[in-house]
Amino acid sequence: MSQPAQVVIPHLVVNDGNAAVDFYKKALGATEVLRMPAQDGKRLMHAEINAYGARIMLMDDFPEHRGTHVDAVFPPDQLNGTSVTMHLEVENCDAAVKRAAEAGATVTMEPWDAFWGARYGRVIDPFGHSWSFAHALPAKG
Repeated sequence: MSQPAQVVIPHLVVNDGNAAVDFYKKALGATEVLRMPAQDGKRLMHAEINAYGARIMLMDDFPEHRGTHVDAVFPPDQLNGTSVTMHLEVENCDAAVKRAAEAGATVTMEPWDAFWGARYGRVIDPFGHSWSFAHALPAKG
């Protein structure tokens, strides 16, 4: 049996899902796969995008339902940070970081030639989620 191309799919919780989808389209060059509005017509119950070949799902925060779930999740701004970084392998790390920054992300690590053989950089998006970008460096002969 073959393994699927992407085993783990991030599912982000944000405040203002519609703005998040629009931001990721601009910052990551993502394509929108699905946007499912909630009954209130303002928040997103579910959305899916594809960025650099990766499936990413997201939803708005629904604090009114949080008390009924033992596995409650919160958007990063309510946690005062995040404990996860979404990592994307890209063709050009510098260009990916620049694009994200121009769309409104904050660069937290400028691209650099990392000791493990990758060009690597990191940003925080306006919704508090951490993203890293990398591409392999040419092998040193």
